[in-house]
Amino acid sequence: MKLNEQKQHETNPSVLINTYGPAASVLVMDDDETIRDLSAFILEHLGYNVTTCINGEEAIEYYKSSIESGTPYLTVIIDLMIYGGMGGKDAAQHILRIDPCAKLIVSSGNSSDPVMADYGSYGFCASLPKPYKPSEMAKLLAHLDSL
Repeated sequence: MKLNEQKQHETNPSVLINTYGPAASVLVMDDDETIRDLSAFILEHLGYNVTTCINGEEAIEYYKSSIESGTPYLTVIIDLMIYGGMGGKDAAQHILRIDPCAKLIVSSGNSSDPVMADYGSYGFCASLPKPYKPSEMAKLLAHLDSL
């Protein structure tokens, strides 16, 4: 592969479209409707099935239902700070009790938050800073197996 082709493959989201198959689903938890809608738009464009929710309580219920139905989420993108509900750190701990192998991605607009900097210590497999860049989201999801 030529250097130019490799660079395009690494940064072009259309090259990193869902390779997990048509059943690959992503759960997005964010209290901001605009972020939920943008996330769903990007992920659906990349070929993923998307469910969105507002807080940790909903995320836990959705995750539990997906496990019970035999169709677990490929990953959960979890906003760290939720106003008026359970936040990302607590929701992650509950989800990990349900499924210790859950692939959880922490998300925040505050890149200086200790959880974003040391996400592994809190049970997350990666961090995704806001604002979302489709190429970063695509690359992260394309490499979930190695996280």
